[in-house]
Amino acid sequence: MTERITHHIDGGKTPGRTRESEVYNPATGAVTGLVPLADEPEAARAVAAAAAAFPGWRETPPLRRARILSRFLELLRRDMEPLAKVITAQHGKVLEDARGELARGSENVEFACAAPQLLKGEYSENVGPAVDSYAIRQPLGVVVGITPFNFPVMVPLWMCANALACGNTFVLKPSERVPSAALLLADLLLEAGLPKGVFNVLHGDARTVNSLLHQEQVQAVSFVGSTAVAKSIYQTGTAAGKRVQALGGAKNHMVIMPDADLDQVVDALIGAAFGAAGERCMAISVAVAVGDAVADALVKRLRTRIQAIKVGPGDNDYSEMGPLITAAHRARVQSYIEQGVSEGAELLIDGRSLRVPGYENGFFLGPSLFDRVTSEMRIYREEIFGPVLCLVRCQDFNSALELVNRHEYGNGAAIFTRDGDTARTFANAVQAGMVGINIPIPVPVASHSFGGWKASLFGDHHIYGMEGIRFYTRLKTVTSRWPAGIRAGHNLNFPVL
Repeated sequence: MTERITHHIDGGKTPGRTRESEVYNPATGAVTGLVPLADEPEAARAVAAAAAAFPGWRETPPLRRARILSRFLELLRRDMEPLAKVITAQHGKVLEDARGELARGSENVEFACAAPQLLKGEYSENVGPAVDSYAIRQPLGVVVGITPFNFPVMVPLWMCANALACGNTFVLKPSERVPSAALLLADLLLEAGLPKGVFNVLHGDARTVNSLLHQEQVQAVSFVGSTAVAKSIYQTGTAAGKRVQALGGAKNHMVIMPDADLDQVVDALIGAAFGAAGERCMAISVAVAVGDAVADALVKRLRTRIQAIKVGPGDNDYSEMGPLITAAHRARVQSYIEQGVSEGAELLIDGRSLRVPGYENGFFLGPSLFDRVTSEMRIYREEIFGPVLCLVRCQDFNSALELVNRHEYGNGAAIFTRDGDTARTFANAVQAGMVGINIPIPVPVASHSFGGWKASLFGDHHIYGMEGIRFYTRLKTVTSRWPAGIRAGHNLNFPVL
C-alpha cells in the first residue's frame, strides 16, 4: 500500500496542497509513499507557526528546555529500532548502520541537554567606577534546517538539538527521498513536552527551499548537501540578510605511509569507502598509497576483501552494503565508472555487473576499485557519492600532502602511520576541516564541531558542538551603572523553576 505522507506544522499532521513526489524502497524499487512538495503558502504557514511559538519558547528557562530534550533523548533510545527500520526502508542502508546513525545523532541531543551551562554568559565587575559589564547569548528566532537523504535522523539532530536548546524555533525541510523519519522525530518531541509550533516539518524540493529562503521571519539557515546547492543557498540566504551555514561536498583522502599496518588500513578502507554504499560526505573515496610497494600490497589485500562484501537489502542480517538511493543516482555512479575507464584508470573490480537475486528491481551497485588514478581524472576531481574507491600512487609524503591540499574540497582527510612526527606534520599542514590519524572517518564527537574547509563549507561556523551554540545565538553585551539606594518590597520565597 502506498502511504500518503503529510507535513507536520504547529503540532499536527498537515496534508499537502498540490504537488507530490514518489518515495521508493531502494532495495525493491517499489513506490512506498507519496510525499507533498510545499509551495510558498505552505512554507509561509510553517514559518508563521514557528514565529508564533518563538516568544513563549524563548522565555522558557534553559533548564526547562533541557528537561524536554532529556526526555526526548530517552524516547529516541526507546524507539531506536523502529526509527532504524524507517531509515533502512527509505534510504537502503543496512540496519546496523542505521542504528549507528541514531546513536551518533543522539549524542548531539545529549550535548544540548547541557543548555544551562552552554548558555552561561560572562560578567566583569567594575569595568569603570561603579560600572559592570556582562555578555549574554540570545536566540535568533525562526531557524530552518535543510537536510540530505543520506542521514535522515543524524543530520537533523545536528541542527535542531542545539537550535532548540538555545531557544529558537525550528522548521525542518528533510530530503523528499527520506521523509518519514523526520515525522517520527516531530512526534517524539511532542511526546517529550515540546510546545506546538516549536518544531515543524515541511517536505519539499528546490522550490520549497527557495520559498523558505525568502521568508522574512526566517533568521538563519543550516544546510548539508552538495557544494553547488550549498553555495547557492549561502549566496541567496545571506543576500536576504540571513545567517547561513552551508556544508557542501567532499573528496576525502586517506594517505597510507610505508610504515602503516596494512591490515588495519584495509579494515578501515572497507568500512570508510563502502559503508552506506559510499553515500556519506565523510566517505573515504581516495586512497593515497605512498610508494609502489605499499600500493601493490594494498591492492592485493583490497581485491580479496572487496569481492567478499555481501550486498543485499538493508533489512537482511547478512547484508553488509545496501542499495543506492534511486535508480537515477545509480546511473550517475555507473557513468563515473565508465568515465574512469575511458580516462585510462585501471578498473580492478567492477561493481556494475552485480545482481541481487530476488531484488532485481532494486537500485543495487556493487563496490568498485580503480588503480593508477591521476589528479586530472574526473573520478578523482568530482564527488561520486557511491561505492567507488580510487587508488592514487605517490612517491613520498610531501607529494601525497600536496595532492590532498590541491583538491578543491577540504572536508576530511586521514593518514595511517606509526610515526608520530609524520602524523603531527600531516595534521598541522593538511588543508581539511577534520583530520583522522589512524582513524578513517574523523567525524567529531558532539562536544566538538563538524565542518570542512574550502568548497566543503560556506559560512563562518561549523555545525553542532560549541560552534552550533554560537551559530544559533546572538551575542549581546550590557554595560550598566545603578544609583545607590534600596529597593522596597522583598520576596523571601525560595525560587522554583
